[in-house]
Amino acid sequence: MEGTRSNIKSGDLLKKIKGITRSILEDICTGRSPSLYIDRFRNYCTDATGNCFCSFDLSIGKEILILQRECHARRLDVLLRVLLAVQQLLQGNRHGSKRDIYYMHPSVFQEQSVVDRAINDICILLHCSRHNLNVVSVGTGLVMGWLRFIEAGRKFDCISSLNTAQPVPVHVEEVKDIVSVAHYILVVEKESVFQRLANDQFCNKNRCIVITGRGYPDVPTRRFLRLLMEKLSLPAYCLVDCDPYGFDILTTYRFGSMQMAYDAKYLRMPEIHWLGVFPSDSEKYGLPQQCLLPLTAEDKSRIEAMLLRCYLQREVPYWRSEMELLLQRGVKFEIEALSVHSLSFLSDEYIPSKIQGLCS
Repeated sequence: MEGTRSNIKSGDLLKKIKGITRSILEDICTGRSPSLYIDRFRNYCTDATGNCFCSFDLSIGKEILILQRECHARRLDVLLRVLLAVQQLLQGNRHGSKRDIYYMHPSVFQEQSVVDRAINDICILLHCSRHNLNVVSVGTGLVMGWLRFIEAGRKFDCISSLNTAQPVPVHVEEVKDIVSVAHYILVVEKESVFQRLANDQFCNKNRCIVITGRGYPDVPTRRFLRLLMEKLSLPAYCLVDCDPYGFDILTTYRFGSMQMAYDAKYLRMPEIHWLGVFPSDSEKYGLPQQCLLPLTAEDKSRIEAMLLRCYLQREVPYWRSEMELLLQRGVKFEIEALSVHSLSFLSDEYIPSKIQGLCS
């Protein structure tokens, strides 16, 4: 993988912040209209042939924010307010959440998404990741299995209680002394499936680490998974629902998100494998019609849009073929549909056989 941005120092970021604000003030004092040039990134285009030149770390152009345009003036106002909050966090060596920053000026920001966009713009301007700004997420991920680690002086011993959920660490850059005898990492889309595996004592029977982002994974979950894959040199398998949302979550793990395309190089996991569930599994495992749900018009539109993503044809054409099959069959189903055979079918049969198939 491509490494991290953990070596960026707060002092260097503070110098860059000072340079940006000084430049804006100089423009105002000399009668010039302030402007900011923000690079724009994307982690895919819509050339479905895959014969494109998309790159995770190259800008596709610049957006220019100028004071004369009312919408830009508001964005500059928001950006400078958020930049001030970031400066205070860095100077005080403190951490804050995006929500903390929102509540500093709720009447100005009005929506959390406005703050989120400003934070992304600041990361691009400063050439850093969000955690370098001391802006952290409220972690939602869970982990269990054959793993021990220390985060900021606190010891997490998953091995002593293999099937008990532990929170994924928020300060991933402070994780150290990782110890594991696991053979692989299993990533599951939903907490309900995570709990099913815990109830089945899955980690007692299988030397593995199980992680869930509880839906779309937050940044700490993706960073922690990437760290484990790098430090432990373990294969990772991803299990998601057979629907467009599950597939989008799978691609978020492997390729990163468009919203944070500027950081995709440091968040994506190109080695992760799709374990299931596949459209073809409905026939292979004899799922009754009652387990299958018709695709909605929105589902079909989402699948058609995802099929255009260039990275599917270029890097994982098999995934694209499965998505085409999903659209062709017109039905979707959840991971839990496999429980029609038995409650432990997922743990005892499906997952072990799928992993064996990928390893052979």
